[in-house]
Amino acid sequence: MRAQLIDAARDLFVTEGYAATSTPMIVTAAGVTRGALYHHFADKSDLFRAVCIREAEAVGQAVEAATQDVPEAVQAIKLGAVAYFDAMSVPGRSRLLLLDLPAVLGHAAAADPDLADGQAQLRDGLAQAFPQAAPGELDAMTDILSAAFDRTALAIAQGGDKDSYINAMLTLLERSIAG
Repeated sequence: MRAQLIDAARDLFVTEGYAATSTPMIVTAAGVTRGALYHHFADKSDLFRAVCIREAEAVGQAVEAATQDVPEAVQAIKLGAVAYFDAMSVPGRSRLLLLDLPAVLGHAAAADPDLADGQAQLRDGLAQAFPQAAPGELDAMTDILSAAFDRTALAIAQGGDKDSYINAMLTLLERSIAG
């Protein structure tokens, strides 16, 4: 029943937007009662958080699968980038994670370990690529590159040429990291 609610809510959040999606719409789409919704979730924002966690986990799993057996840090970052863009190309995912998540749950949600796995993966890759970097420098690099990744994913989701954006990001990574 929890999965039904998450599936129905995801579809509605993507098509209608968070603000326009009501809990009666969600329970109707899921085929459950309001009591069932409130048995599993405190409120609509709690359900939205669960939707976003599932989406973020899917992205993290895609990146992990693409990079787990790659010993060279720069190559792992590049493969992880392509996996990230492919995973973020799932319809609605960029909207949920990059636009609605900070609007609904605040920017602090990006630091939530359940939602920030991708940033942790990127930081780990950068730590391998730049073993002499200070922790603060690694944090800054992670924030900057994460913003570039997110902006690229949004551009692709909004109809930008996926290959051009991915190639541009890979070129930037190659020139800045492999230097």
